[in-house]
Amino acid sequence: MRLAPLAFAALAALPAAADPVVIELYTSQGCSSCPPADEMLGQLAESDEVIALSFHVDYWDWIGWKDTFADPAHTARQRAYAAAEGANTVYTPQFIVGGTDGIAGADGMTLAGTIRAHEGATGDVLRMASSGDGRKVMAAETALTGPARLVLLTVLPEAEVRILHGENAGKDVTYHSIVRAIDDLGTWDGAETSVPIPDAPAGMRQVVVAQALDGAYPGAIIGAVRAD
Repeated sequence: MRLAPLAFAALAALPAAADPVVIELYTSQGCSSCPPADEMLGQLAESDEVIALSFHVDYWDWIGWKDTFADPAHTARQRAYAAAEGANTVYTPQFIVGGTDGIAGADGMTLAGTIRAHEGATGDVLRMASSGDGRKVMAAETALTGPARLVLLTVLPEAEVRILHGENAGKDVTYHSIVRAIDDLGTWDGAETSVPIPDAPAGMRQVVVAQALDGAYPGAIIGAVRAD
């Protein structure tokens, strides 16, 4: 299934942004509605103006195909976003833009407009530095309205999967920017600080995000940097 040309055109026409907009896609290999959104995320992953991340959830696994990238932590993160909005259900595919705005399905026009609305929201907050002591993420002094959390995401750039059973049986689907690990680097109060991070495993990339806390739930992403 191919996306409508207008959907691709809307994404391709996104103007350059000073700071990357973080886009999360909640998807599953067992969901027949997900391949168009996976394809859309692949196009976004090629842009320097956004940081595109694919989180594979596990609640489709019982249908007949166990997602090879599914992680209960991804499902928990999506449910936390839903809880922050007072929702009782989650669904796939779902995009979350900037940690606050959810979009159901592969709606390229809506997604492009939402990305534009988030331009500059991350600010010049995080940067990477290397020294004899190793790599560190540097957080600039930033005025916060509440606590935030620094999170390290380990990402597999691309993988093709042949799906043998379930709703997508017989399909070869290419996935992009697949999150394989989520590591908490600690809370952040907005003071200037630096946090050491480990080297990326072979074949992997890394992203660090600073995300506001909405009570116990994830909130707006206020900083993001590629760590590779």
